Amino acid sequence: MVWNSKAKKKSVVEEGCGHRVAVFAGSFDPFTVGHLDLVKRAAGIFDSLIVLVAQNASKKNLFDAETRKAMVEAAVSEFPNVSVAVHGGLTVDFMKSVGAHYLVRGIRNSADLDAEQAVAWNNKVIYGDGDVETVLLLSAQEHLVVSSTLVRELLKCGAEKSAAEQKSLISKYVPKNMVSMLLKEFRKNYEAI
Repeated sequence: MVWNSKAKKKSVVEEGCGHRVAVFAGSFDPFTVGHLDLVKRAAGIFDSLIVLVAQNASKKNLFDAETRKAMVEAAVSEFPNVSVAVHGGLTVDFMKSVGAHYLVRGIRNSADLDAEQAVAWNNKVIYGDGDVETVLLLSAQEHLVVSSTLVRELLKCGAEKSAAEQKSLISKYVPKNMVSMLLKEFRKNYEAI
């Protein structure tokens, strides 16, 4: 790396090494503190990180894609090199469209590792010329049991609790700056049932 006279590091692009763009894809229904930890770590590794909110027509999500995107944007707002997008097709097609060659995935256990190995191999084949790398980040120990499924269950089972009780419970599992938005959106969905 070359340093300029103001003691600031030149960017990788200025060095001619290329701009390292990564994608972190998932349904994020909803985004959790475990996801946020992975974003924070990946943002320190790559020049640009795009959190990709996946749309899957065969999956019944609690929140629609635009609501999930808004919640993720609130959660990652402190990271200047992180952006959020929504995509309904193959992740590798999105990656090609933005020039990303790295896919970030989090793993909590050996079952996740087995599944991610198969997906990584298939992504290489689909991307073409094997020009995509999957970067696996181990979940932090304190987040091993945190999942979107758990948060959805807590929301549904705690629907009759007071707003303060729900907020206290959920804030342990989702980023603090999206708790209010999450509860508001859940109440809208819950009352519509």
